[in-house]
Parts: sequence; structure tokens; C-alpha cells
Amino acid sequence: MNDELRAPLRAYRVMATIVGVLLVVLVLIGLPLHYGYLVSDAAWLAQDSGAGWQLGSDISAYLGVAHGWLYMIFLFCAFWLSRRAEWEIGFTAVTLASGTVPLLSFWAEHRATRRVRALQAADAAPAHR
Repeated sequence: MNDELRAPLRAYRVMATIVGVLLVVLVLIGLPLHYGYLVSDAAWLAQDSGAGWQLGSDISAYLGVAHGWLYMIFLFCAFWLSRRAEWEIGFTAVTLASGTVPLLSFWAEHRATRRVRALQAADAAPAHR
């Protein structure tokens, strides 16, 4: 792999995975527990007193903040990779926005990795006359 793209691709892939996992946990577990999206008469989900509500509140508070900060690092890594790989603005914009929608960062990471590897394969192929 081209040394110029190795570090940006690795950093982007790590951050896309971290941001994606945190966002899935936040949206699918933390927020439903915190805001009572789970309809139940269970005492552990009772607002302001149940253990489930408290868990959801903690997940929302801590993972929400962590996701926000880590998303900034994700943006930097994605932009760094986009400049090194010379992506067009549309591809870059979709890649940057992918950390805001649950599960989308996994798709975007796969898409970006495939594009970088194809670029490197094309660069490594011998030129035909």
C-alpha cells in the first residue's frame, strides 16, 4: 500500500468504527432508555427512579459527549484521507456526513477503503503502451 495513504486510511477506518459503534449504542440503547421510547410498566424503566432510565441517562450523557468529540477527530481523519486520495467534493461530503447517521459510517468506511485500494491497484499496475 502506498505509504502516503497508509496512515490516513488506517486512522479513518479506526475512527469510522469507533464513531459508528458509539452512535449505534447511543441511538439504539441510550436514547430509548433515557427518553422512555420503550413502552413498559417495568419499574426499572420508570423515569427519574428506574435503573434502566438511569442507565439510559448515563449512556446519553457520556457517550453523547464522547461521540461529539470523537466525531471531530473522525472529520479530521476523513478530510485528511480525502485530500491525500484526491476525492471529489461529493464523495468527500458523503464520507464526512456518514458519522451522523447510525450504521452509515460502516458503509462509508467500506466504500472509502474500496476506493483507496482500487486507486492503489491502478497506480501499481504497469502502464500499457
